[in-house]
Amino acid sequence: MTHDDARSRIREFLNPHLAGQTVADSDDIFALGYVNSLFAMQLALFVEKEFALTLGPADMDFDNFRTVDGLVRLVTSRAAV
Repeated sequence: MTHDDARSRIREFLNPHLAGQTVADSDDIFALGYVNSLFAMQLALFVEKEFALTLGPADMDFDNFRTVDGLVRLVTSRAAV
């Protein structure tokens, strides 16, 4: 799994939730108000299903989910395991 492939798939999932706004990969989508804590669960389920991962307690750090960069880092590091 390349970083670019993961980034593309994550952005495709997030785009409908960003109200048509463009955000940088380092922007905190929760702090900007585009998504909420309920969506965090949807995001975790998406990551598990889309990337065939089983997320454990250590993976559930909020920093892994608040930015596109964090999600890419999570997915690519877990895919390498």
